[in-house]
Amino acid sequence: MRRLWRVASLLWQASPWAMWRGAAAALTVLVMGAALLGLSGWFITATGAAGLAGIGIAFDVFRPSAGVRFLALGRASARYAERLLTHDTTLHALAKLRLALLDRLRHCPIDQLRRLRSAAELTRITADVDALDGLVLRLILPLLAGLLTHIAAFAMLWWLTVPSVALSIAGGYLLGGGLVLWLTARAALVPSKTAERSRQTLRRQVIGLFRGQRETIQQGLLPRRRDELNLTERAEQNAESRLNVIDERAGLVLNLIVTLTAAAALLAGDIAVGLSTLSPAAAAIGFFAALGLAETLLPLRRGLAELGRMHDAAGRILPSETPKPAALPLPEVSPDHQTALVLDRVTVAAPGRQTPLMAALSLTLPLGETTALTGHSGLGKSTLLDAIAAVSAPLSGRVTLLGTSISDWPDKQLREHLTLVPQRARPVGGSIRENLAIACDDLNDSAAWEALTTVELHGVVQRIGGLDATLGESGTGLSGGEARRLALARGVLRRPSVLLLDEPTEGLEGPLARQVLANLKHSLPDTAILIASHRRAEQEMADYLITLQPTHAEK
Repeated sequence: MRRLWRVASLLWQASPWAMWRGAAAALTVLVMGAALLGLSGWFITATGAAGLAGIGIAFDVFRPSAGVRFLALGRASARYAERLLTHDTTLHALAKLRLALLDRLRHCPIDQLRRLRSAAELTRITADVDALDGLVLRLILPLLAGLLTHIAAFAMLWWLTVPSVALSIAGGYLLGGGLVLWLTARAALVPSKTAERSRQTLRRQVIGLFRGQRETIQQGLLPRRRDELNLTERAEQNAESRLNVIDERAGLVLNLIVTLTAAAALLAGDIAVGLSTLSPAAAAIGFFAALGLAETLLPLRRGLAELGRMHDAAGRILPSETPKPAALPLPEVSPDHQTALVLDRVTVAAPGRQTPLMAALSLTLPLGETTALTGHSGLGKSTLLDAIAAVSAPLSGRVTLLGTSISDWPDKQLREHLTLVPQRARPVGGSIRENLAIACDDLNDSAAWEALTTVELHGVVQRIGGLDATLGESGTGLSGGEARRLALARGVLRRPSVLLLDEPTEGLEGPLARQVLANLKHSLPDTAILIASHRRAEQEMADYLITLQPTHAEK
């Protein structure tokens, strides 16, 4: 349960003053509810007793009735305040938690981010945060307010009635009710986890099916995918049905606990009346207060039934390891513009492995020249560009940018001088202008159109509505080649000293590919361009051509 306490602490700290006010309002609701029924029971019984005694006309009905109205109105107002404060604060805290989780992804290694499917990851984060919305509203606040209400009720009943009445109510609720709630949480733990895992699996399967529906239909896999969805959905429904059964049985037993506790309070009060140690009206307080205290118990069962779902979500949301202390900022570098990039016996390996993908590579890239890297698939061209761009570490060797080791560059200054356009760079949902502004904070229309012209995309953008034309998720509205050129335009806007391109003209016809590369060289005359290439058009436009060799040879 430590995970849940840590998440609850995070949510509470998001707005502690509002949470405490909400807790006070929740406590007020329960206390006034129990007091309302207790006072009403006393008032009804006392009025009846006065009437039977023939002194009804002398009985003061005004103050008790005013107290009843005050408690009723106060309870309604406190309920409104409690819902307003706790729900609004919890939703704001969950929104901050979502942002913190998405921000945490920003610090993940690039190879881990590439393995993530964005839609599936966003769906998981959203589902996990949604699973935690009941942690405060259905567990923490009701438990805290319920315990404090029982303490207050016990003290008041001990004072107003007799100890046997107070003890019977406390024992019935805290022992009997507590045992039922504990058994409910224990029984619901596994089906709650199963239901949530099946629900998230179903979401991922549906997303995957919609994204790959064309290939699924072409390969004749639609019936199999449908069967998989049905199987997952049945697993979720079975788990939910089990949870509903547990919830209904818990509700039935808790209602029985309430009935027995109220009966025990009535019996204890009756015995006290028979012993002349308590008046009938005071004895009624215990019975009706016992009924009013049922509100502290019954709402908890659904929150406890979802405990497994919350526990799993908390485990995924909380960091799996202790955060490392922040590294000291690196001092700014004084670039040496004599040589753009130097590789000294650099080798790279696939993520998580120690076997070199290629022979050690040494090369020097002068400013204003274009170099193409070639070699068969699997030799690590893309991995090499990642290592040069400092998004992953090389297996061995040294990378020097403008006279300084790549590891000694502050990240912000490094990105000002070196830009990587990866093979699968995709636009983001939003306007063309917003996509280009990622590379340039002070973007103006003139610079935007110049960059689009460089990559031969200006005509396309004009046809779809200009810089304010809106793209869908992952650049929906542009073809693959157009989306790739939009990513290239961002690279042009940065005007780096070194530009790394991973198969930049993939999907473009030969003449268009040559024109785009020629425009790049013309637009960035002082930039060293390094291209990981499979295409003849890219190789023909390069000033130098380097073929990567397998590990048994060196280049």
